[in-house]
Amino acid sequence: MQIRRRDATLVLAGHFDGRCTAQVREELRAAINETSDTDIVLDLAGVLSVDATAIKLIAAASATLEERGRRLILRGCSPGLKRVLTFTRWRRLFQVERDIAQPA
Repeated sequence: MQIRRRDATLVLAGHFDGRCTAQVREELRAAINETSDTDIVLDLAGVLSVDATAIKLIAAASATLEERGRRLILRGCSPGLKRVLTFTRWRRLFQVERDIAQPA
């Protein structure tokens, strides 16, 4: 898992699963604590797969932000991840950015 952070945006690439959740959790915690007045964006466009542990981590971060009057915004979700979030009814916990059509 590769993680790049730009202010309140975390860009993830690779497999987002139980093996890397501690690392992602620390980066999310730092972003939340260091940017006290803005929403956090989790860019998942480069993520190849997501497991239940990762989704639970995202849900926990979203709850933490909601308590502070902020949001966790998911960017670049694959169609498969969107289906999983919708099927599990967890999608209501997150702000999922709409895909922007790329010009031809």
